[in-house]
Amino acid sequence: MIENLRYLFDQNIRKEHNVTLIAGSDEVGRGAMAGPIVVASAILKPEYNNPKIKDSKLLNEKQREELYEEIKANCIAYSICEYDSKFVDQNNPKKTSQIGMIDSIKKLEVKPDVCLIDGENIELSGYKCLQIIKGDNLSMTIGAASILAKVYRDRIMNKYDLEYPQYNFIKHKGYCTKDHQERVKQFGVLDIHRFSYKPIKFLKEKQNEL
Repeated sequence: MIENLRYLFDQNIRKEHNVTLIAGSDEVGRGAMAGPIVVASAILKPEYNNPKIKDSKLLNEKQREELYEEIKANCIAYSICEYDSKFVDQNNPKKTSQIGMIDSIKKLEVKPDVCLIDGENIELSGYKCLQIIKGDNLSMTIGAASILAKVYRDRIMNKYDLEYPQYNFIKHKGYCTKDHQERVKQFGVLDIHRFSYKPIKFLKEKQNEL
């Protein structure tokens, strides 16, 4: 059996810091021009080892959906926070992600001994937080959080697809694809778009000129 390096990474953190409960935090949707940013934090059972858990971007939708329920079943605690497009416009994507990391950690029903944060340098009083660059594929716990956030956000975007079928949200999930931009040009800017993003800002100005 191949060793699960992401599980071993977390085990090494436990040994190095002499702790048991590790939280992982990750965000999804930061680069999208429509829909929310979603941030998740998770504390997996220390003995839980699943090599399938990794960066959600490296999994297909079916794999993520299958892992979503299993991850929740093997969490000591987890939380998911959602921030809509208006909040992102007011606070910018990076700040929103940082707020989400803090909020989702504080919402955990069990306090972790150490918090592993994907990419961001977070300071939270009373908590030990470690910045892990590209942590969603280094740490199984961060990978689990990335899957929770991704599935949660994708489900939101799939609902928007039913509401606005002409925008094809089920395909691009609100990201800045050529198809998405062409559809915004054709059908206009929605309230769920982020007005601070350059492509939307430009199209919104053009729309207002008409």
